[in-house]
Amino acid sequence: MKKNLALLVAAMMAFGLLVGCGAKDNAEKPSTGTEQPSTGTEQGQYADGNYFAKGTPDDNGWMYMVQLDVKDGKITAVNWDAANTKTAGDTKKQQSISGEYGMKKGGASSEWHEQAKLMEDTLLEKQDPKQIEVNDEGKTDAVSGVSIHVGDFVKLSEQALAAGPVEKGAYKDGAYKAEGKDFDDQGWKETFNVTVFDGQIVAVNWDNVNKEGASKKEQAAAGTYGMNWHEQANHMEAALIEKQDVAQLGVKEDGTTDAVSGVSIHVNGFVKLAEEALQGAK
Repeated sequence: MKKNLALLVAAMMAFGLLVGCGAKDNAEKPSTGTEQPSTGTEQGQYADGNYFAKGTPDDNGWMYMVQLDVKDGKITAVNWDAANTKTAGDTKKQQSISGEYGMKKGGASSEWHEQAKLMEDTLLEKQDPKQIEVNDEGKTDAVSGVSIHVGDFVKLSEQALAAGPVEKGAYKDGAYKAEGKDFDDQGWKETFNVTVFDGQIVAVNWDNVNKEGASKKEQAAAGTYGMNWHEQANHMEAALIEKQDVAQLGVKEDGTTDAVSGVSIHVNGFVKLAEEALQGAK
């Protein structure tokens, strides 16, 4: 009886050792669950590079644009601005900073560029434009101090990130202009304005003014200048924005071009002033 009891105790002790070793082995095995490296925004969810998107001009000519820098998979810089496609020249942000585009004098709590920065900072924080809530009016209650319409900012940021990195343009950002030295025999002087954003030509305004300051483009649009000069001027502007290079406009010795459909007017003045204005952007 004692012998059988001793054998039973020994067997139980051996079983206990086996169970203990098994538990130890299981504890030492690496976890395959939450200890796996995390993915997504924590590590960076975007390809490194430069991102850009632009919208459609509104009734006042403002075309909104977004430029983003991504490094190590994360958004590191945001630039939201607007170029005026009717006048070219300074962007909305620059006009806001200089006071030319003023909102506080109209009752706003802060200027456009100040509110734009709040939106830029919010995207840097959230790292995803879809996390910025926008209502049906294109405004947001999610960012304190922002009363301007921000729908374009969110939409363009989404578009830029979805499209992937793009090469930055060849020019320096800014507003550039040039004009003819003298008035011609008909009393007109040529003027040229261009806006560069993300290194790209995004807005161009080629016009003529007389000594009273009247615009040939406006007179042509109103029908008081006897040809569709404004339409052909618009074609030339669009061609330069598309080609991004004055040399590709194909101007002949007689000052006309066959490279831009719908243009029969002399455009040598356009080319000369464009080259002159963009010289400062190189």
